[in-house]
Amino acid sequence: MPVSVVLGAALAVSAPAMAPASQPMAMAPTADFAPCADAGTFAELSGSLCLVHRAPLRAPGPAVGKAADSVDLFIRKFPAAGRSRGSVWLVAGGPGESGASFYPFLATLRASFPGFDLIVPDHRGTGYSTRLCPAEEAVGSAGGAGLEGAEWGSCWGGLNAAPDYARAFSITNAAHDLAEMIAAHRRPGPTYVYGVSYGTQLVLRTLEVGRPSVEGVILDSLVPPEATERWDLSRRSEVANAVGLELLRRCDAEPACRQRPGGSAQDGLRRLEASADERLLSQIPGKNLRQFFGGLLDDPAARARIPDLIGQFSRGDTSGLVALNAEAERQAVRFGRYPQAPASVPLVSIISVSENDARPDLTKQQVASEQGALLFASPLPGYLVDPGLPLYARDEHFGRLPTRLPKTLVLQGTLDPKTPFDGASAQVEQLKLAGKVSLTPVADAPHFILMTAPGCFEETVRRFVAGGRKNAACLAKVTAATP
Repeated sequence: MPVSVVLGAALAVSAPAMAPASQPMAMAPTADFAPCADAGTFAELSGSLCLVHRAPLRAPGPAVGKAADSVDLFIRKFPAAGRSRGSVWLVAGGPGESGASFYPFLATLRASFPGFDLIVPDHRGTGYSTRLCPAEEAVGSAGGAGLEGAEWGSCWGGLNAAPDYARAFSITNAAHDLAEMIAAHRRPGPTYVYGVSYGTQLVLRTLEVGRPSVEGVILDSLVPPEATERWDLSRRSEVANAVGLELLRRCDAEPACRQRPGGSAQDGLRRLEASADERLLSQIPGKNLRQFFGGLLDDPAARARIPDLIGQFSRGDTSGLVALNAEAERQAVRFGRYPQAPASVPLVSIISVSENDARPDLTKQQVASEQGALLFASPLPGYLVDPGLPLYARDEHFGRLPTRLPKTLVLQGTLDPKTPFDGASAQVEQLKLAGKVSLTPVADAPHFILMTAPGCFEETVRRFVAGGRKNAACLAKVTAATP
């Protein structure tokens, strides 16, 4: 059964589960923003305003009153200090991530969009919005907003008993949601939309199906073209492996780095994976070294330890795992402490397999065979195989892009192991046919520039919003994901 990784928790080590909230927020459709019931829970939520927007279960369609035919969409607003210059809608990634994934980065976002209201919706199926499994994914349930124990079976069983309901949680319906929310809650001043990772796919679909009026768009870690099979999710291991090999090549080219693994890092990792004993594998999640090292590529601090870990593991020394586990615990606290934070695994599965898997006949054996030829791998291709959930057919919007775009900025790490730089570049070339699109490469950065290169993010976005000259490239130092 697939497991979704909380945005930013990139380390492939065990992390503690977060306790569910004892007092879940009472939510009902509202006409306007009002003080959030949980505004006093965390300092960063102080002063936030909340609203619940009701939308059709299947779009396009009129507003509906019956809960069975609709979804309720939770929106949180962080008002600007003083008079607002406009609004920025922050669209989370995943799929399956809620708007809570942005809460740790509010300081950077406020500095990047000075004077703007920050508006953070939870996609349908995530956070405090209507969930695919309302009972099992309720904040007050046994596993909180995540799934735990028997909740897995009852959630999967309920969705298979109501396949039409499950299939309504599609990208296109979510795109109509976002377009409708932007139009319904527009305020004076320019409106910008920022999306990250899967959020870039959702933003582009929104601009194609709903055509909301916005001043500009910022796309962080842009997905490749939908109809191009080279970079689909079933090939995520190949994407990660290419980034990992580049890092090992650079290490092998530097005498000081070569000393850390005791010689060639690439040769050392190949020998390690070919001869790893049970003692080492028993301490590695899933006993899979390729996926372990692939998971380290997402975080700059973790990937910098790879040469040392190769040397340590080759000598039978597993002490380096202690630091990685401590890092994972800090990540879990940072990203998972909000009750709405746990990702929706059923939503991840339904959207990923329905829309972004170009090889629906892929087997577990084929996945294992393909990963066996690599040094770095991702667990994602294995999760695509037979998810056991109702899937939906790609609709007429798949592979299409907006015919007109507002000014658009793309921020892309050159060492992104999830949405590869070449794929983003190919997407940019297609988008340029619809409007003014600029690509800012962020040198050596992995995924999620807001998190991994906040200095670059702030500098480039501020200039973009102000209408100034764009950066041809951003060379600011990438940082660890923890504060």
